[in-house]
Amino acid sequence: MLRFSKTTTGSVLFGLDALLLLLVWPLVLWLSRPDALSLFVLPTDSRGLGYPVFDLLLLFAMGLYRRDAILEAGRSLTRVPLVVGMGAVVAIVVSLIQPLLLRSTVMPGGRDQAMLFGLAVVTFTFCAFLARLVIDFLVRTRVLRRRLLVVGAGQRAWDLLLMLGREGSSLHDDVTLVYAVEEVVDPRLLAERPDRILCPPDFNVAAVATRTDADLIIVAPDERRGMNLERLLECKKAGFPVIQYLSFVEREIRRVDLKRMELGWLVYSDGFTFGALDRFLKRVFDLAVSSVMLLLTMPLIVMGMIAIRWEGPGPVLYRQERVTVDGRVFLILKLRTMRVNAEANGAVWAEKKDNRITKVGNFLRRARIDELPQLVNILRGEMSFVGPRPERPMFVKELAEKIPLYNERHMVKAGLTGWAQINYPYGASIDDARSKLSYDLYYVKNFSILFDFVILLQTLRVVLWPSGVR
Repeated sequence: MLRFSKTTTGSVLFGLDALLLLLVWPLVLWLSRPDALSLFVLPTDSRGLGYPVFDLLLLFAMGLYRRDAILEAGRSLTRVPLVVGMGAVVAIVVSLIQPLLLRSTVMPGGRDQAMLFGLAVVTFTFCAFLARLVIDFLVRTRVLRRRLLVVGAGQRAWDLLLMLGREGSSLHDDVTLVYAVEEVVDPRLLAERPDRILCPPDFNVAAVATRTDADLIIVAPDERRGMNLERLLECKKAGFPVIQYLSFVEREIRRVDLKRMELGWLVYSDGFTFGALDRFLKRVFDLAVSSVMLLLTMPLIVMGMIAIRWEGPGPVLYRQERVTVDGRVFLILKLRTMRVNAEANGAVWAEKKDNRITKVGNFLRRARIDELPQLVNILRGEMSFVGPRPERPMFVKELAEKIPLYNERHMVKAGLTGWAQINYPYGASIDDARSKLSYDLYYVKNFSILFDFVILLQTLRVVLWPSGVR
């Protein structure tokens, strides 16, 4: 029995984009000029093949496969031409650099580049529009729905339904809940889903799974002691995937549920492993990316320094103690965005409209230019390019006392960007720190170089379309 419990709406949309590009782009090249098709089939020539590759890469980097982008289809469609154009520009830059890297004497012609650029922008915009219209139709007609069977009908099951509705990777889930006779049912579930809550005779979960044709069974009771595990084993033997609540939340929402956290799950589940090769590759990644970024952004840093000096007296760089891997303290470098002696009365959390921030500092923060000197911290080895954002020692002590597992985020170096930064708006409170920790723990638990690359790509979305910045 083949099931598609891991299929997400975003992955379906990506598949549609890739399929349309594969079908339409070679045809457009051939119609425009039959010999231009060779640009698509030759892997050493990025002028043809590079356009669709960088188009998909930029669509992903700018978040157009995320849940919020699919739900807000109108706003996404207005961004498509800009993103497609960015992908085409990247393809042109690569095609110009490629002959130099390969030491080729054949340089791409200007007329070819202009033709390919125009064709790519028009074609890919059309394909992206069509794919999003199709996905919108599939979502509205509930074709892409998943059939989930939740074992449990208590508070944990209620939390699960809330998370699926707000953050689930699939936009439509048909959820049926089953519970044992002795379990207490959450009254909120009874009020909202009285017809989808079942108490099968003899706790025959497999029978309900067969009747509902469940794609996935999620075990989420408030109390697992005394549960009839033989009934769940029958489900696995019948071909129904069975997954524990915390593992499902980690896979589906891509964060760790701190509210229902069980230390036993952390101990026995995969993750939190860092081999010597992993650390070596991450350091090479940090050195390569930070060196290139520092070279490219140096003009912005210099202009930021000049603007700070022009606005008034005081240092242009700001040094502050922060905590990194293993609780070590280092001095972070930033362009100064607050007035001099802004914390004369002691350290405080940043506020939404912080009157300590200067006019130039407000612009530097919104453009993220104030963070660029931290590239030097990365080169020194004090930070990593990707990791949990470094916090101040006094706040770390306070948060560690109030939030369980807070210090586990220091298993890796602090980062310039991170999983929490691209998924959660800027926050400056204990509740915000708790929410961001759920993403930081997911990153630490699932660290890989490929994951770092994904976060690096999606940081582009946060920089160009910032939200929640203070």
